[in-house]
Amino acid sequence: MRVFSIGLLVWLSCTVQANSLELLKIYRHLHQNPELSYQEKETAKFLATTLESLDYEVHTGIGGHGVVALLKNGDGPTVMIRADMDALPVKEQTGLPFASQKTVIQPDGQKVSLMHACGHDVHMTVLIGVAEHMAKHRSEWHGTLMLIGQPAEERGGGAKAMLADGLFERFPRPDYNLALHDSASLPAGSIGYTAGYALASVDSIDIDVFGLGGHGAYPHRTKDPVVLASRLVVDLQTIISREINPIEPAVLTVGSIHGGTKHNIIPDRVHLQLTLRAYSKIVRNQIIEALKRLATGLAISAGLPKDRMPVVTVQEDEYTPSTYNHPQLVDFAINTWQHALNDVVIKSVPPVMGGEDFGRFGAVSPHIPSFIFWLGAVPQAQWEKAQQGQSTLPSLHSPFWAPDAKTAIPVGVKAMTVLAKQLFEKQPKFSAN
Repeated sequence: MRVFSIGLLVWLSCTVQANSLELLKIYRHLHQNPELSYQEKETAKFLATTLESLDYEVHTGIGGHGVVALLKNGDGPTVMIRADMDALPVKEQTGLPFASQKTVIQPDGQKVSLMHACGHDVHMTVLIGVAEHMAKHRSEWHGTLMLIGQPAEERGGGAKAMLADGLFERFPRPDYNLALHDSASLPAGSIGYTAGYALASVDSIDIDVFGLGGHGAYPHRTKDPVVLASRLVVDLQTIISREINPIEPAVLTVGSIHGGTKHNIIPDRVHLQLTLRAYSKIVRNQIIEALKRLATGLAISAGLPKDRMPVVTVQEDEYTPSTYNHPQLVDFAINTWQHALNDVVIKSVPPVMGGEDFGRFGAVSPHIPSFIFWLGAVPQAQWEKAQQGQSTLPSLHSPFWAPDAKTAIPVGVKAMTVLAKQLFEKQPKFSAN
């Protein structure tokens, strides 16, 4: 890997700093105007209009509110950079002067507050910063830059919808896929990377446990689904601890349990909602089969008839596959950053059990080398206090998550820009995953 010239480093630092105030305005606009998954109409419009102003060929309405922006600049590879656009139903409590005040009425009539509690506003702002740099300095690279504004990442359906809408048939098929995600555990001014599996697959699973209801004073005349559901919650924990190889990462969590209407009435149904996380498809399928077996076994042991057996529903539409970072692409990125980003801390971080549907873009056949990295975003003073045990850090999805956007965004723009330019220049060939 050649060493970057001093001229390029000076150019990159100066131009990012010159644009940082404008990017901060964009970030604050996006932060104040969040939209839920599948409802990103105005966000997509803003992103599309901004990219059009930079001379990108922009297409909208891809897989819902998805945006595709192309900058064709001669012969060369296609590099895709993705940013997600959706926000969360969280009431912001950061106390920031530009905190979100947005609310929306859900289809069920419920009014919810909205917040970019996962940093997608940071992601989009970085994308715009990269877009501007690459457009203004076309003489520095050759190929096709493909920028993606993806909807519905929080629901795990946006990447799938864009692919189903012909993303890689209607537009150039990428040679490399890139993305970043702000980190609520790394200090601003740093980058974290993971080679191989970086994020887990995600499943939403519903279980209906049935019984025979009746009066709470006469339980012997009923088949109590509350007791059965309670036993099931406990028994499900043995799947991970006693059926899955201990070196295989997996998580099975019951996040919701509902049943009954009154103190003295035994209901005839209890509903459970679970989240399942794993890296391996084999482990994922093993856990699903095991929880079906346990649920049915408990019902049989309680003497329930066949028509009252539990119903296990895996929400396939919301399934998110695990995210795999191509190790050779990761090595290429590290070498690039170590030469180009002398003022940025670059460190290896362990994989996590969170989910990210960015992995879908690389999992198409044949696989596309893909890499998503962590952009440190915790304010330095806050991070140092946490390291000393004086405070705890708010996590992603927290109403208190307030990234240090002023520091993080320029780092994200520089890291993504130099990596994309090196991919265009070197055009490395990587082995199959």
